[in-house]
Amino acid sequence: MTNIDHRNSGVVRAFGLACGVASGAYLLPALSYYVAPLRHRLGIATQTLDRRGYGLTFDDGPHPSGTPAVLELLAAHGVHATFFLVGEQVVREPSLAAEIVAAGHGIGLHCDRHRNLLRLGPRAVADDIARAQARIEDATGLPVERYRPPYGIFNAAALAISKRNGWRPLLWTHWGRDWEKTATPESISQRLVGGEVAEGSVLLLHDADDYSASGSWKRTVAALPRVLDELAARGLEPSLAL
Repeated sequence: MTNIDHRNSGVVRAFGLACGVASGAYLLPALSYYVAPLRHRLGIATQTLDRRGYGLTFDDGPHPSGTPAVLELLAAHGVHATFFLVGEQVVREPSLAAEIVAAGHGIGLHCDRHRNLLRLGPRAVADDIARAQARIEDATGLPVERYRPPYGIFNAAALAISKRNGWRPLLWTHWGRDWEKTATPESISQRLVGGEVAEGSVLLLHDADDYSASGSWKRTVAALPRVLDELAARGLEPSLAL
């Protein structure tokens, strides 16, 4: 996961230039990551469907070590989450993808290969999403119903495919930035629940380190109990209505 500060509008301009964005149609959805009114206008969600409870989400898996550790903790706390799966990881760990579903958790489509979509043309985006869908649905036995692209950056092609398939494009309201090399269990939990987590919030963590700092999933697992305990103490219930 790239370390992007969504509060810095200068990063938006630099990010678009660095990716060689030549089309306003491509850039507009990408800016939705940074601009809340634009997200709403494009139909990109950041909250639970009924704006109640909280949605706990994990990106980038399944991972042979991180995913089982997360599943064990969630089971111990009686909490269900939604896992946005990566096609190439599902191929490596199909039994883990099935285990996620068997444990009562939700799934979503993240990608097939973890790449910034602004670097891909429409055909490459369509091919990546189609491969991921086939792999995820084959391994889990469930249809894809929600979609979150790598880095939370949509482009026009990805957004159009999501809507055409009837999927819900979903980002988040709070993230632990657990992919960073400097992240600690304390910093992760502080970013997630140190401030206001209201009804309908969607929280983002990662159960894999294939696209982030090596061993980052271990810090996520260490932070998870205190995150779940704090959410329970605030009277918030986990929700799969995403």
